[in-house]
Amino acid sequence: MFRIRKLDKFIARQFLLLFTATFFICLFVLMMQFLWRYVDDLIGKGISVDVMAQFLWYMSLMLVPQAIPLAILLSSLITFGNLGESSELTAIKAAGVSLLGAMRSLIVLVILTACLSMYFQDVIGPDANKKFGQLLLSMKQKSPELEIPEGRFYDGLPNTNLYVQRKDLKTGKLYNVMIYRQSGSYEDQAIILADSGMLQSTAEKKHLLMTLWSGEWFENMRSQDIGGTAQVPYRRETFGQKQILLDFDDGFNLADAAGIASSAQSKSSRQIVHDLDSIRQSNDSVGRSLYNEARYYVLFQEPLSREDSLRLQQVRDPQLANSAALPNPDSVYSALDGDQRRNVAREAARQAQAAANDCAMKADYAGYLSRQERLHQIELIGKFTLALSCIVFFFIGAPLGAIIRKGGLGVPVIISVIVFIVYYIFDNSGMRMARDDNWTVWYGKTISMMVLTPLAIFFTYKANNDSTVFNIDAYRLFFIRLLGLKQKRNLAYKEVVISPPDYAADARKLETIIDGIDAYRQEQRLLRWPNPVKVFFHPGDDQRIEEIDESLSLVIEDLSNTRDQRVLHQLNKIPVIATHAHTRPFRRSWLNAITGLVIPVGAFFYFRMLRFRFRLYRELSATEKACKAIISLTRRP
Repeated sequence: MFRIRKLDKFIARQFLLLFTATFFICLFVLMMQFLWRYVDDLIGKGISVDVMAQFLWYMSLMLVPQAIPLAILLSSLITFGNLGESSELTAIKAAGVSLLGAMRSLIVLVILTACLSMYFQDVIGPDANKKFGQLLLSMKQKSPELEIPEGRFYDGLPNTNLYVQRKDLKTGKLYNVMIYRQSGSYEDQAIILADSGMLQSTAEKKHLLMTLWSGEWFENMRSQDIGGTAQVPYRRETFGQKQILLDFDDGFNLADAAGIASSAQSKSSRQIVHDLDSIRQSNDSVGRSLYNEARYYVLFQEPLSREDSLRLQQVRDPQLANSAALPNPDSVYSALDGDQRRNVAREAARQAQAAANDCAMKADYAGYLSRQERLHQIELIGKFTLALSCIVFFFIGAPLGAIIRKGGLGVPVIISVIVFIVYYIFDNSGMRMARDDNWTVWYGKTISMMVLTPLAIFFTYKANNDSTVFNIDAYRLFFIRLLGLKQKRNLAYKEVVISPPDYAADARKLETIIDGIDAYRQEQRLLRWPNPVKVFFHPGDDQRIEEIDESLSLVIEDLSNTRDQRVLHQLNKIPVIATHAHTRPFRRSWLNAITGLVIPVGAFFYFRMLRFRFRLYRELSATEKACKAIISLTRRP
């Protein structure tokens, strides 16, 4: 039965205080980053304080689910980093409580927080997203003179499309202006061209006053005024300066949220599941309709009349080419003159291009429908993966804090940023690939969890077993052994010596070691190339050099207690002998045999072993020289 201990309350209290602080910090950072995307839509619009407050409020509600995992990661790192830095974590483990036992109260809190994040995304998030999109759309439409883009048409004005080639932001002038107005049917449209112009709001904020200079006005005359003739005449007017009044309400009004509400971000999980069935059914029906149209009207597989069927059969069946009933199309084409052939070929090319354009347009439309289905699936899966990321981030942050044992906002912030960047890159890349139908939706939205979950398991296992994950010396020693780098002894002078060395006994042992080294070098012949068959296919290690190294280590350990700096200096000259690398690549016989059979790999390890033999010869010579110097120093009165 789960019993709440004082330790659980102590750790939970520290975690909750840090989580509250880091949550608001993370939320503020995300809001600033998100606000920077829309700064151009907010500046200079004359938006009131209450509308701006609503904008920031709905923005913060949208970003709460993203701030929770980052806050959990940072707060768990700081919590266990502080416990490790103050040795409280050591005291907890000394009392018989494992790391997972110390984390159990926080595990419950994090699971509850993940459930709260899921509820927030499913209930509050869709409504906040819809309100935010509605406010943003209304802000963009509030001052169209600031929203007019350069080089493309702007349709934010009622019944009017406006094109501006260049804008002067200092004077507010518009250059190379083209206005397309249509108040009713085709007969009521007008096109206005001007070298420059200026757009200003009227005093009542209900209209826009457009002042144009050096331009022309082309306008169709109404068909009813000319008796309903087939052709609609137009009038042309050239002006030096002209003012046009455009209808526009400059007050702040909420835009229609119908289009925003249909997006996947504005729906709960239940609504998405319900709408997915309708979307799939609609996509299937549209797909079947497009397929039938392409089959009947592009590939000409629709039910034909009997005469057309015979003609089509004649084209497909060469045996009917000589039939007297129906002419052969090839013979008909060859009977045409040059102009007629060109006209037939041109018409066939035109029809083929039209069919290709029609198929491309339908393919784009089908891709748009499929994209809407994938967006709904992405949003549905994203609600669960974002909630699960709270648990994964905790099992990354808490073990890392226990391993690193650094509190405060220094190292934890750096590690949190690195982990969050890795998560963001994989999550955003997976979302884009799934959205563009390059990956499946499930794979694209879960790839970030598939990358971080093994890391969380690894760090938790290492921290619970007190493993040295970030021990630099362990990694340095591993790569030294892997690459075969030389190691130097670093014996320091000891201020306090409990048992002084026995110089006479050590000298005798060194003489024995020197004799063993001479005999070993004569027997092994290290400067000769060994037989490859013995290297890769004969088992056994070099026992003699291991015995020499073991005896030498015992003498060095005893002489390291000396107070003679000269003896200590000679001891540091004795190299660290590699006792295995000069015999065979690996200790396992079967692995050596496989390496020898693969000739390129075997050649690499053979030459590596040969280099270690030459190196061992030099190291034994240096050892013999240092041992003789130590013997002379110990026997000198």
